[in-house]
Amino acid sequence: MIKIENVTPRKNVVKYQTQHYVEPKVIIQKPHELNKIISGTEYTVSDETLLIVKDVDQCEILLNSQVNHKIYIKSLTNVIVKADVGSIDDDWDELLLEKGASVLFQFVEGNWYILSSDGMKFS
Repeated sequence: MIKIENVTPRKNVVKYQTQHYVEPKVIIQKPHELNKIISGTEYTVSDETLLIVKDVDQCEILLNSQVNHKIYIKSLTNVIVKADVGSIDDDWDELLLEKGASVLFQFVEGNWYILSSDGMKFS
């Protein structure tokens, strides 16, 4: 803004003031991917909703009740799923998923439960 000196006051004049407008910085972040493909021999579940396990002879998945309470696992290889606490369906410490299996796990009151499972369908 420029200050002008020695200006006589005028009548019926509208004064406009300029204000500096600073646009807020917008940071665009790529959304966190909730679907993940696993190709290693071991993996601990994070906050994903779907894991697809493939391109490895066998994989061991550790369910993580501290971070995730529901996870869907699709195995395109042999996958051993282990509970971090409690058991799976009140009976098992681990579960073997063979190629083609799809299982939905839910953590409820200290145990992991199988809500839905579906093997490969052949017609």
